[in-house]
Amino acid sequence: MKYQTLLNRVYEIHDLRKAVRVLTWDREVVMPKGGDEDRNQQITTLQRLCHTLYTSDEMGELIEAASVELNGASYRSSEASLIRFLRRDYERARRLPADFISRSTSINGEATAAWKKAREDDDFALFRPWLEKVLDINREKAEFLGFEDDPYDALLESHEPGAKTSDIKAIFDSTKSALIPLYDAVLQHSMRVDDRILRQSFNIKSQALFGRYLATTIGYDFNRGHLATSVHPFSTSLSRNDVRITTRYSPDYLSPGIFATLHEAGHALYVQNVHQSLTRTPLAKETSAALDESQSRLIENMVGRSKGFWQIHLPKLQELFPNQLGDVSVSQFYRAINKVQPSFIRVEADELTYNLHIILRFELERKLINGELKAVDVPAAWNDKMSELLGIVPATDRDGCLQDIHWTLVGFGYFPTYALGNLYAAQFLKAAQTHEPSIADDLEEGRTESLLDWLRTNIHQHGRKFTPSEIVENATGAPLNQDDFINYAVNKFSEVYGL
Repeated sequence: MKYQTLLNRVYEIHDLRKAVRVLTWDREVVMPKGGDEDRNQQITTLQRLCHTLYTSDEMGELIEAASVELNGASYRSSEASLIRFLRRDYERARRLPADFISRSTSINGEATAAWKKAREDDDFALFRPWLEKVLDINREKAEFLGFEDDPYDALLESHEPGAKTSDIKAIFDSTKSALIPLYDAVLQHSMRVDDRILRQSFNIKSQALFGRYLATTIGYDFNRGHLATSVHPFSTSLSRNDVRITTRYSPDYLSPGIFATLHEAGHALYVQNVHQSLTRTPLAKETSAALDESQSRLIENMVGRSKGFWQIHLPKLQELFPNQLGDVSVSQFYRAINKVQPSFIRVEADELTYNLHIILRFELERKLINGELKAVDVPAAWNDKMSELLGIVPATDRDGCLQDIHWTLVGFGYFPTYALGNLYAAQFLKAAQTHEPSIADDLEEGRTESLLDWLRTNIHQHGRKFTPSEIVENATGAPLNQDDFINYAVNKFSEVYGL
């Protein structure tokens, strides 16, 4: 039984990779600052071991032997899907030498520490040498993996299989052309929406109680999950039965705690609802970064910032904060949480401008990888692009090019998936409401169960069995498009601002 032998090897590698996840979660949530160096070495050792096992000749032989044994299996079966995934992933992984994995993991850890210090001191010069190393390692990775037209394609493929830089550029150009005029129109009427009710003193323990309540309400299973706090909210899955999320709270601004929690719970729903049969295989997770992001953005924004949602949940929030919110109407709260305003910080950006933040990073990343932009010039280029897209310029690099951890992660090519996730989310929502008309009625009344059932059936349960394009076309009947999101944004913000 070659397939069972292959499965046993897959299980071993999976368990080692999840051990890395545990160490990484611990580093971000509870590890003392002094543990950085040792932890980086521990993670590097495990990553190297995983890579060696995964790229061995024996692994390749097992994949091919199992493929022959399963000849004739249904394309949609878990077995055939696993073979397809392993063959593609194995071939890519074989192109990356073990010493490259060790070097990139080590640089990741050291660059992260340098970024934290540079951000704390608001001193880009402290991070610049490490950014140069990260760029070098990413260019090296692109060469190892290979590409036809653009080195950025090779990096993008790691996060969004099948995506091409040229296609994303076309989608983003169209999105940008539609969103900037809408953004400008909204700003002309900015006084029509007041969000001061969100900017009061809010007890953090009470915020945490409400966050746990919201996560439970939208289907996050705390018997198989854990909610903690961290500087940068994130989610991580150790298995479908252990999916952890973090959030952060502000004592004088209510929105971050609510929407970071909804966002990360949206990520977690994907993995918690993967079919049990995929457990301990690489199929037991989201099929791509953008598909993963689509679920978090759909829950955070298209559900969590809808008027119907707060018809149900505002009374609970008012119980916790009667002095601050006791007299606030659903309509007033809905408008406040959807206020559009220029923001320097991506994770604090409103739903309308968020994609512009991502387009900024995509355009700079491409230039950095292609050598058109040097690391030393990043702060100035960042500020110029912020002025062009959002009409604002940050006073500090901490609020500009140093705000994101991503450029320490040897993970260039990831940022575009955030905006693609928004586009997927709008397309999924439209399809769900078209296929099941009752979903639209339910959402207007704050009920999410029917939408969640549709997502579980059409997206979550499949995990990584199918490619992103297969998932979206099977679920919606069409390839990814930007029009559904543009129409959603125009309709929503025209209503909020009375345009």
